[in-house]
Amino acid sequence: MDISTLASLPARERILLTAHDLFYADGIRATGIDRVIAASGVTKVTFYRHFPSKDDLVRAFLDHRHGLWMAWFVDALGRRGAQERIGNGQPQHALPVLADAMAEWFADPAFRGCAFINSVVEVGNSVAGASDIAREHKREMVEVIAGLLPEALAGPQRTAIAQAAALGIDGAIVKAQMGGAAQAREAVDDLRRLLQALGASLVPAAPATA
Repeated sequence: MDISTLASLPARERILLTAHDLFYADGIRATGIDRVIAASGVTKVTFYRHFPSKDDLVRAFLDHRHGLWMAWFVDALGRRGAQERIGNGQPQHALPVLADAMAEWFADPAFRGCAFINSVVEVGNSVAGASDIAREHKREMVEVIAGLLPEALAGPQRTAIAQAAALGIDGAIVKAQMGGAAQAREAVDDLRRLLQALGASLVPAAPATA
């Protein structure tokens, strides 16, 4: 967001958007309150009126990031025709679109991994509620992934496959975060193979012939 647009926003929103960009790019612990105040163009009094502590700002950042990322995730899957790939009552699925969506995200110059994995590593339980927000984010991600599976699939199996796919996504995110473009491509390829294996488990075995 350019400076003129940021300056036109209410103070709380300016602070939150500034903190979002700095926390995600450079890390929560590495970003001090004074830096957020300076970059958002507010006074200390204004900052503390909206966010009495850094912990309050961290929780607000995670909530904001959750909304942004989930909106992008659902949109990215939809742009790849996720729902069109699911047959009514048929053993079809749209798991491959997950790898395509991750490839798009990993190619973004602003990609710095998963803000929720990063936050748990950085602050853990030292920021009350942060881990709860991270867990809820991952739960909702699993819920969206479950929607890519056939409607006829039984609940426990649907959940188990969605959780396995989500675990694969998290692994791919961490691997992509560790290196450059080649590492990101390898992470997507690994994820794609995992999703293919999970998808194959949905196809009923052919009946044995006499």
